[in-house]
Amino acid sequence: MADKIRVLLSEEEVNHRIGEIAAQISRDYEGKAIHMICILKGGVFFTCELAKRLTVPVSLDFMSVSSYGDDTKSSGVVRIVKDLDESLKNKDVLIVEDIIDSGRTLSYLIEVLRQREPASIRLCTLLDKPERRVKKQVKVDYTCFSIPDEFVVGYGLDYAQKYRNLPYIGVVEL
Repeated sequence: MADKIRVLLSEEEVNHRIGEIAAQISRDYEGKAIHMICILKGGVFFTCELAKRLTVPVSLDFMSVSSYGDDTKSSGVVRIVKDLDESLKNKDVLIVEDIIDSGRTLSYLIEVLRQREPASIRLCTLLDKPERRVKKQVKVDYTCFSIPDEFVVGYGLDYAQKYRNLPYIGVVEL
C-alpha cells in the first residue's frame, strides 16, 4: 500500500526560496570562494540547486553522516559514513544540509570540522525544525524554511529510501 503524502511546500515555493538564499549567500561571500560540504544523501538535491544559483566561486565536497537508519526519529548516535576528500585548512566552508531538527548530528559534525582549521564555517539548510532543537548551540546561518515537527519527504528527503525524487516537500501521513 502506498503512503499518503500531503504537499507542505510546492516546487515553486522551494525553487523561489533557494534563489533568495543563494543571492544572500553570494552577497555575504562577495570576493571570496565557498567550499561547500554537501551532507549526503538528502542534501545533494538542495546543494546542486543552491550551487547553480551562487555567483561566487564554489568548490564542492561530500560527507555522509548518519543518525537515522530507516527510522523517522534520530537515534542520537552519529556515525561518519563517508569523510571528505579535501583539506579544509583556510577555506570558507558552507555546510549544506537538507534538514536540521535536534541538532545532534550538526553539533558533532561542526566540532569535527573545526579541528580541520577552516577559515570559517557556516551552516545552510533547506528545512529547519527549531522546536526539535536539543543542541541549542547549533547556529543556522541560512534557512530556507522553518517547518513544524512533521516527518517530511521530497527534494532529497526520504522515508526508508523512498520519495527523495519528489520535486516538492511533503508530509508522509502514516
